[in-house]
Amino acid sequence: MNEHHAIAPTLSSQDIEPTGIPVQGGHISALTSESRSNVEKGYASLAIEVIGVTKEFDGGAVRALNGMDLRVERGEFIAIMGPSGCGKSTLLHLLAALDSPTSGTIRVEGQDLSHLPDPSRYRRQTIGLVFQLHNLLPRLSALANIEVAMMGSHRPHRERTVWARQLLSELDLADRERRHPPQLSGGERQRVAIARALANDPPVLLVDEPTGNLDSDASANVLALFARLQREYGVTTVMVTHDPAVAQAAGRILQMRDGRIGDPIGA
Repeated sequence: MNEHHAIAPTLSSQDIEPTGIPVQGGHISALTSESRSNVEKGYASLAIEVIGVTKEFDGGAVRALNGMDLRVERGEFIAIMGPSGCGKSTLLHLLAALDSPTSGTIRVEGQDLSHLPDPSRYRRQTIGLVFQLHNLLPRLSALANIEVAMMGSHRPHRERTVWARQLLSELDLADRERRHPPQLSGGERQRVAIARALANDPPVLLVDEPTGNLDSDASANVLALFARLQREYGVTTVMVTHDPAVAQAAGRILQMRDGRIGDPIGA
């Protein structure tokens, strides 16, 4: 990744808008005037800050998050472990502004998510989403699945194609660009989804059980890629998993239980 760095959200073409301005580390980020002000106030080293966040469902009958606190430094790769139902995926949905907390504060790259003027733009420019289910468009080629994430961006069509091909090459998929998702293996589909997440260059990557449908070799390759993105390009990565072996790829492992983050594993 010589000319560009990092990751774009797995969104439909209707959600694509021009990306923001270049900021530190070569990333393109949706730093609004509010988020710049927050950086000046002292949030500069934090990519993510979760303060006293609660999330309830069914009128309060279910509490998925229970006064949760979390701080993630810029360029950090963390893994959050915990059993099914502990709130891991709910946390990622809140960080992606796909849902709102019942109470508490969430800031991502200096932006208070409760005051986002345009959540879709935030998702396009600030975060990349990688889920266990790749959600690729089956009628489009691997190349086109990446290009569609850049529709409406600042890049002209020819540059979008060049960048999509560069991403596929970086992920060892250069010879698969014309294949459609049903013609790809599970590991190849997940790598295409990661390339799509990289397309608009956001500084934060949110990863939900990325290896759940992969064999051991494909899983190792995907995890090595996440570590490389963090090491070489400073991408902040939050990965949730129930698998201790997968979590070992991260620089910091946190245990989640009953809607809260406990002490770091190994601390």
